[in-house]
Amino acid sequence: MEFSREKIKQIKNLMVLAAFLILAVIYSEKLFFGIIFLAGILKPFFYGGAVAFVLNIPMKWIEEKLLGRLKGEKVKKLKRPLSIVLSIMLIALVLAAVVGMVLPQMGATVSEIGKKIPAFMEQMTLEFERLAEKESVLSDWAERLESTEIKWDEVLENVIHFLKNGAGDMLDSTVSMAGSIISGVVGMVIAFVFALYILAQKERLADQGRRVLSAYLPARTGDKILEICSLLYKNFSSFITGQCLEAVILGTMFVVFMSIFRMPYALVVGVLIAVTSLVPIVGAFIGCAVGIFLILINDPMQALWFAVLFLVLQQIEGNLIYPKVVGNSVGLPSIWVLMAVSVGGSLFGVIGMLVFIPLLSTGYALLRDGVNKRNDLKSRK
Repeated sequence: MEFSREKIKQIKNLMVLAAFLILAVIYSEKLFFGIIFLAGILKPFFYGGAVAFVLNIPMKWIEEKLLGRLKGEKVKKLKRPLSIVLSIMLIALVLAAVVGMVLPQMGATVSEIGKKIPAFMEQMTLEFERLAEKESVLSDWAERLESTEIKWDEVLENVIHFLKNGAGDMLDSTVSMAGSIISGVVGMVIAFVFALYILAQKERLADQGRRVLSAYLPARTGDKILEICSLLYKNFSSFITGQCLEAVILGTMFVVFMSIFRMPYALVVGVLIAVTSLVPIVGAFIGCAVGIFLILINDPMQALWFAVLFLVLQQIEGNLIYPKVVGNSVGLPSIWVLMAVSVGGSLFGVIGMLVFIPLLSTGYALLRDGVNKRNDLKSRK
């Protein structure tokens, strides 16, 4: 029995793949640590790619819609750098507005709490004294605390012992922390510069990628990879846009309803919840906690009603608005959006929630197209 060249080639490829899988299983531990080490080295570039992807969404709109009508050879050359600068300024302006609105209010609230703590402690002391008069157990505890003598010699010895033994550890921790901070800052700078390079040369990089696929892969495989990459880009862009739209809707709902019920800090809490809700499903709970903290200092009863309002609006948002807005933006049914958030959050936390929705949407679209094609072929036979 003779095999054709194509069959022999397939057998060779299968043997190479089997050998690779066996080696991967044998040296799985070393392979795992090698992947982690390589990922640590490439981490700034991954972050840079993510920053470039996010910045590309407003940059594309600015370049095509806002600056698209400008003509002239010199103006065309300035479109890309001007679009990049305007995109960075737009995102920085939004972040500055959010921080400028929330942080001063948080600082004022903390300051007000600090002023009220002495009166609160004095009131608690009076209440304790009243209880101690009625309850003999509390009175005995108070007498024991008053009669307890502090052995200052032992306290001083313990402090000196801590300074002798802990100074070195504290110095090592400080040096390690300083090194981590410097490394993080350098990584952020590298990521930002890499993002700018990607944005400035994105057409050239895309062309280079297509040429590499064309050179090393069959035409059909290369076209399929390009189709999947295009679908991933579309789904991730639509997901980010839908997530921002959903955040604006939720923040607006809180501003409107808090204003109707005359709750304080309506605008600040609405903006804060809109920003934190960019994390799917659970992000708004962070804004809720801060909102309760802000309102509690003025009126504890209003803080309770705010919690009730949050639960009601969160149910509406989580079960109706979010699956519709984000699900429609990525072409994913509502039930699968909830499943993607649940599975992604369980496996990889917040990052998993953000990534799994567009990934599942891409897999859903590919599976749907494959099923439709197979059913069409069967119906024709």
